[in-house]
Amino acid sequence: MFKNLDPLLHSQVRLAIMTILLNSKSAEFSFLLENIDTTKGNLSFQITKLKEANYISVKKSFRNNYPLTTLQITETGINAYENYIASITDYFNKSKQNQ
Repeated sequence: MFKNLDPLLHSQVRLAIMTILLNSKSAEFSFLLENIDTTKGNLSFQITKLKEANYISVKKSFRNNYPLTTLQITETGINAYENYIASITDYFNKSKQNQ
């Protein structure tokens, strides 16, 4: 039987955000925008989705009078990410068994 995939993480942009945050203490919005092929609006929308699920925390501040958005992955987000990777790995392993 196949495990369910987290629909929240089964999105290219959201998965990219989570992967970047998992490998760093925190990341700024501008860094994510530079490293993920998407628009500002879409990135903002996907960040909101992850924040609402408590997968990430978002801190809004200012640097030199410019808005600064900093994101961090939460413990809930780490667990969800690890479960997603385990589930998708299971799919790949079952594919290899059928060859």
